[in-house]
Amino acid sequence: MALIVGTSGWQYADWRGVFYPKGVAQRRWLEHYARSFATVELNAAFYRPMPRTTFEGWRARTPDDFVMAVKATRVLTHNRRLLDPQIPLERMIEAARGLGDKLGPLLIQLPPNLPAAPDRLAAVLSPIPDDLRVVVEPRHETWWTDEVRAVLERHNAALCWADRLNRPVTPLWRTADWAYLRFHEGTGTPWPCYEEDVLADWVHRLNETWDATRDIYVYFNNDPGGAAIHNAIRFADLARATGRCVTRTPAPLPPAVDPPEVSREWNTPW
Repeated sequence: MALIVGTSGWQYADWRGVFYPKGVAQRRWLEHYARSFATVELNAAFYRPMPRTTFEGWRARTPDDFVMAVKATRVLTHNRRLLDPQIPLERMIEAARGLGDKLGPLLIQLPPNLPAAPDRLAAVLSPIPDDLRVVVEPRHETWWTDEVRAVLERHNAALCWADRLNRPVTPLWRTADWAYLRFHEGTGTPWPCYEEDVLADWVHRLNETWDATRDIYVYFNNDPGGAAIHNAIRFADLARATGRCVTRTPAPLPPAVDPPEVSREWNTPW
């Protein structure tokens, strides 16, 4: 059991020269990433359907201990708003099964304008096979009820703990026998990095809630300028210093610099 630390995605042009050495072709970035981190969260599956052969290819190109979390298609969450989930769920899971034993949790991130619908959520969670871990990230304040918590607990579905701008944006419920944490945007310098004290506070929260026998998945989604890479490395080091077993991370990189010109409303849905 371990703290499983990585980033949300790996194909970012501004990581060239920051994380990816010059001369490493983009088609080989996954291999480079997977030698440095033991997990990644795949956000691309949210935007477009991917065939099983694509997942099979990723399985073949990554080390035996690599794990890929997969973000659920927006057809399910944003287009259908959790209604009529059977077909998109079946297609998505069938394709992701191409990862074999490298398939990690399925992330179901809900639209920020979707108010609580516990019955719809239960209908989505019920057909998901028991061997597949699922994590739910609601983003509307009406979801924070005992009824919603009970639905998650009944299906051993983790509530996604999330940070944006150095504060939790969800209740810190424990709804499953494993955990999942996402870092979306820090307020450090350079933006959107997280300051060390914020990362240390999150290590403390995790240690207070989860013992060493539990898996905890942690992903950094603050990708501009390579902030996610820097923060994932530092977070892992802080956790190791408390005695936590943490999956591999690379050696610290040169100090972060301001990312290329990019809006603070960059095209990464938090």
